[in-house]
Amino acid sequence: MKIAAVVGSPRGVKGATGTLAKLVLEGAEAVGAAVEIFAVKGQEVKPCKACDACHRVGACAQKDAFATIKAAVDGADAILLATPNYISHVSAQLKAFIDRCCGAVHLQSFERKYGAAVVTSGGGDEAPIADYMNRFLAVCGAVPVGSVWATMGQIQGYDFPPEIREKALALGRRLVEAFEAGESSPDYAWLTLQFKERMRSLINWRRDEWPYEYEYWKTHKDL
Repeated sequence: MKIAAVVGSPRGVKGATGTLAKLVLEGAEAVGAAVEIFAVKGQEVKPCKACDACHRVGACAQKDAFATIKAAVDGADAILLATPNYISHVSAQLKAFIDRCCGAVHLQSFERKYGAAVVTSGGGDEAPIADYMNRFLAVCGAVPVGSVWATMGQIQGYDFPPEIREKALALGRRLVEAFEAGESSPDYAWLTLQFKERMRSLINWRRDEWPYEYEYWKTHKDL
């Protein structure tokens, strides 16, 4: 299987967030996964312009790294999202990527993919941010399998204690195991089903304004 990781940190893959994400990927690689990691540090992915091109024609009008990263995500079997805690939310860098995935939300185009979340913080409150990322994956159709986080104010450098290292490695293995077993998510399956029905209704209602998405649903979904 293939895993695409998106690390939304101004320090890229060299900071605490990237280091923890790489531990998750190490666990996945140990049980046979192929991995690819993308650093969204600042200008690589610009904010959404709300132009509706993704809904009308199926592609973002902006020319930056988003298309490359999104193509890797589309070609992967699992997605790992990683962010530092920036004032009780994901970083602006990761949020820009998430917002640019509006078409993926509408099309439920992460169906049959698996996902997980990584968070680092200075002083805590990581769980709601991990849940936000897993909810995003779920509303795109993916199956979230868990998360791992680290409170860096309690850690010397990037030398994660054994319990966090093992949680990260185990999360990587879990991604592979869940994919191979074709598991569903006991925590998020209801949200995926609920959102799919919401998108079905929305796309049908806006079919004249969003012709690409309407035709996609007619061809690939049960509109």
